[in-house]
Amino acid sequence: MSNISIEDIKKLKELSGVGLTDAKQALVEAKGDFDKALEAMRKKGLTKAEKRGDRETREGLIESYVHDGRIGAIIEVNCETSFVAKTDEFKDLAHKLAMQVASMSPLYVSAEDIPEDAMKAKKKEFEENFKGPEKMKDQILGGQVKKAFADKVLLEQPYILDDSKTVAEFIKDAIAKTGENITVRQFKRIELGVTE
Repeated sequence: MSNISIEDIKKLKELSGVGLTDAKQALVEAKGDFDKALEAMRKKGLTKAEKRGDRETREGLIESYVHDGRIGAIIEVNCETSFVAKTDEFKDLAHKLAMQVASMSPLYVSAEDIPEDAMKAKKKEFEENFKGPEKMKDQILGGQVKKAFADKVLLEQPYILDDSKTVAEFIKDAIAKTGENITVRQFKRIELGVTE
């Protein structure tokens, strides 16, 4: 315990969103290794974030982002309480998600939002050119369809400010920090001179 400083405990508490006791315990378990303790706390926080995923989100805000007067995005990001919705962290999250929409031009929030007929049409397209083993056909086609839509689904896109994680993982990090479920309800992207 002698190699664990109160500064490290406070820093771990701040970065992971856990209480002082949990932060201290994590440092003790990691034998004073700050990075190891932080990783353990993040995993715990993300596990808790997964559990929060079912809680209802009725508060939040609508954020916009305009790039160079040529591309604009507006997004509705929801959370559980108006208290969290008013924090600078939540506003920053919403702003970064609006930037993601402007930059990466997704069509859907999640894979569940992709219309069934669009999925079937894409599968049929791949089926016509299929040359793999017949017994693996369904598995291969399913993978190809998922991959074809991955860059069009906001939550599955690589996060533009840290491509080591997806947008969904970026949001889970925010859930772990705020202690509230956070969802994206809808978005709209507009580009000068381009109509849908």
